[in-house]
Amino acid sequence: MKYLQQIWNSPDLRKKILFTIFAVVIFRILSQVSIPGANLDAIRGIFNRNQLLGAFNVLTGGSAENFSIILMGLSPYINASIIIQLLTVIIPSWGNLKSEGEMGQRKLTKWTRWLAVPLALLQSYGTIILLNTQSQVPIIPDIKNAAVIIPVMITITTGTMLLMWLGELISEKGIGNGISILIFAGIITSLPAAIGQNLLVAGQDTEKLIAFVLILLMTVILSIIVILITEGQRLIPITYAGRGVKTTGSEDASLPIRINQAGMVPIIFAFAIISFPVIISQFLQGAKTEWLRNIAKWIIENFTTSSLLYIGIYFMLNIVFTFFYVSITFNPAEVAENIQKRGGYVPGIRPGTQTAEYLAKVSNHLNLFGGVFIGLIAVIPMLYQKFSPGSIGSLQTLLSGAGMIIIVGVVLDLIRQVNAQLIMHDYKKFY
Repeated sequence: MKYLQQIWNSPDLRKKILFTIFAVVIFRILSQVSIPGANLDAIRGIFNRNQLLGAFNVLTGGSAENFSIILMGLSPYINASIIIQLLTVIIPSWGNLKSEGEMGQRKLTKWTRWLAVPLALLQSYGTIILLNTQSQVPIIPDIKNAAVIIPVMITITTGTMLLMWLGELISEKGIGNGISILIFAGIITSLPAAIGQNLLVAGQDTEKLIAFVLILLMTVILSIIVILITEGQRLIPITYAGRGVKTTGSEDASLPIRINQAGMVPIIFAFAIISFPVIISQFLQGAKTEWLRNIAKWIIENFTTSSLLYIGIYFMLNIVFTFFYVSITFNPAEVAENIQKRGGYVPGIRPGTQTAEYLAKVSNHLNLFGGVFIGLIAVIPMLYQKFSPGSIGSLQTLLSGAGMIIIVGVVLDLIRQVNAQLIMHDYKKFY
């Protein structure tokens, strides 16, 4: 209570928190505004039958299930951000923008926004067609008519742009990263429905009630593990010579390298890649060529979240994309050069090339642990559903692996920012 009182007594922090809550409420209202003419009963039936689409619905906070004007959520913006990050590695002039500070970052952000627009249009078209083919009853009548589908695509794209603007407002006037806050809010809002559904089922059977308690324990234990790994880091000792320390003539510092350097990005990559064959197969089910229909049927039957093939590939993709993403975001040669320029060195390691090789070796070892950790967190809920007895397995897990990592990351970031704001508020008392 004292901590909450401190937060409330800080005017700036109080305003930021209230503005963030207001923005999240707007986001939740938008997620309930359905596109006119959509058959909501038909679309909800699709999400109940299809586990992959159900996972997408959770990440959008139920917007997809409601066929909302923000159907795509922030996924086009996230995809655009990832593409721009990849291009900064491929195109040297774009990579140089990172070293230009705030001005360079503004340019990259501007390009990300522009790229998100065509991506939102393409994704909205693909999603509408996919959902329509999955339903026995048309979700939107006469969907093949350009005069019908184009306004729907523009509406959904506008919804994504509105969410981008709302997220940036939160980052500017609220607290935390606005995009992360909105994704976090979408996942959190799915929890009451999942808990309520499980309680309804568990109330009819004592065995299922025990299973529900086990699900709660599993969620808590996995959350604690995610927190420990997310906060875990390897400290590389750095000694800086000539810093004016009279006793020793040097100053010791450290370079932290996190165990989970990639965050939730590998799960997003892995989910997109492994979902792609299933999405394509949905379109090929009605192909005129028999062998295409057979391939599509095999993929749909074997690439389900309860398939060991799917789980195994999903696990390996998380490890691969962990190494891939960190190789883009962490440059050992550049870090080693910066340490050397500041007159520092790693004890026992020569500055320059040997330091870069040492940092790359440490990073790769941590990436292996981090990749395995992300992969396990991603597949444990699926393994639970597959190997639980039929009556127990009928209860759904409360959070996916991606959801768990997102929630933990956002909560830890919010705590850090709130504490920093409180310290600033205390300092201002002395002026």
